[in-house]
Amino acid sequence: MVNPIINMKWLTKVLMDGGHDLNIMYVEMLDAMGIDRLRIQPARAPFHGIVPRKQVMPLGQIDLSVTFEDPTNYRIETITFEVVRFHGTYHAILGRPCYAKFMDVPNYTYLKLKIPGLCRLITIGTSF
Repeated sequence: MVNPIINMKWLTKVLMDGGHDLNIMYVEMLDAMGIDRLRIQPARAPFHGIVPRKQVMPLGQIDLSVTFEDPTNYRIETITFEVVRFHGTYHAILGRPCYAKFMDVPNYTYLKLKIPGLCRLITIGTSF
């Protein structure tokens, strides 16, 4: 788990999941963040693998800014999230598209991510 800033809100329970091809944001989290549902674009297609043996049709997609680190050395990227109706354990899930956008290098042994920042390499540790 990591603690990024998403759309100017610091979230404390975000899962970095290199095993999924989706970035997921729960609609209840969007509501808690005060993000207008009118910003959600229509869904393109259902997806599989998140809810066992079930197809999930998202409400749609939303683009949100994601920031890692601190004011002196940071990285900001716009990430597209699939917005889903069901309840999750995390605030959001960042999958392989996020890894690619941030050029993350995960180290599963030490549970750390390395991201190029403005001034130097950013090392992000797990938050649990």
